[in-house]
Amino acid sequence: MHEHIAKKAYYSIGEACELTGLRPHVLRYWETQFEVLRPTKNRAGNRVYRPKEVELILLVKRLLYEEKYTIEGARQKLQELRQSGEIEEERRDVTPDFLQGMKDELRDLRSLLTPPPSA
Repeated sequence: MHEHIAKKAYYSIGEACELTGLRPHVLRYWETQFEVLRPTKNRAGNRVYRPKEVELILLVKRLLYEEKYTIEGARQKLQELRQSGEIEEERRDVTPDFLQGMKDELRDLRSLLTPPPSA
């Protein structure tokens, strides 16, 4: 699943739900409970999740659903993982990889929206 996550620079909330098997209201609630889950919003105000954020959602899901942590316990575990360096702090600067991903997606979108030349 992680291979698929890295293919796009960002995901909508619907796509993040598809990848994680969660409902949108669950993701929105988790954002209020876990500091590490703060997706950026696009100009339209929609949440956009980076691959690293989707991976964090999967980690939170595993802690809560499989390892049976409470929300507070999962919050503490995430803090420990951040302090030990196992979870990197999310950087909000624009990287060349992010820009290339955006370019690729826009190019794909343009090809989908451009009508074929008429004969």
